Amino acid sequence: MHKYITLFFSVSLFLFSCKGDKAPDGIIKHDPMINLLTEVHLIDGRGYGLFQSPDSLNKYGTSRYDALFKRHHTDSAQFKKSLKYYATQPTELQKMYEQILTNLKQKTDSLNKVLHKTDSLDLIRRQQLNKSKI
Repeated sequence: MHKYITLFFSVSLFLFSCKGDKAPDGIIKHDPMINLLTEVHLIDGRGYGLFQSPDSLNKYGTSRYDALFKRHHTDSAQFKKSLKYYATQPTELQKMYEQILTNLKQKTDSLNKVLHKTDSLDLIRRQQLNKSKI
């Protein structure tokens, strides 16, 4: 009798510990979630440059997040549910954030390249202006 009880609990423990690889319904898929999180972090970064008054999040942040969720055909509830799900999958979330960091670095590099080009053009214009004054 003792071995049947042990067998029952062993099988029960095994079945309950197995997770399916399938995400629950209502979870944002992997690649769209990466794009969404990338843009969420960009919006967060824009908020740091604003004057931090108690009302600044409501005044500036909420509308940006709402527009982002609308663009991605989701809402804040589905985003929170998806983020909570991915938080329980640490290896997958780490892979996602590696891609998010790559995306943010590419955006930063392209912005720096444009700024450098603009600075170079301004320098050339100033040099030509100085030559014409002489």
